[in-house]
Amino acid sequence: MDTILVSPKDSQEFKLISELFSKMKIKTKVLSSEEKEDLYFGELMKEADRTQKVSKETIMTKLRN
Repeated sequence: MDTILVSPKDSQEFKLISELFSKMKIKTKVLSSEEKEDLYFGELMKEADRTQKVSKETIMTKLRN
């Protein structure tokens, strides 16, 4: 089954949507800010250009700066 992500605009809307899903017996999971960042980061990684290679030395130099 597919998944729907819903981002309520405020706490009142969050409560309303949560109650609605509960009454409909729809399974829900609230994501923390960190979990949302992980999802977005994963999507960015999927879109990344993987045709070019970068040496370890280049990466280490960038990390040091």
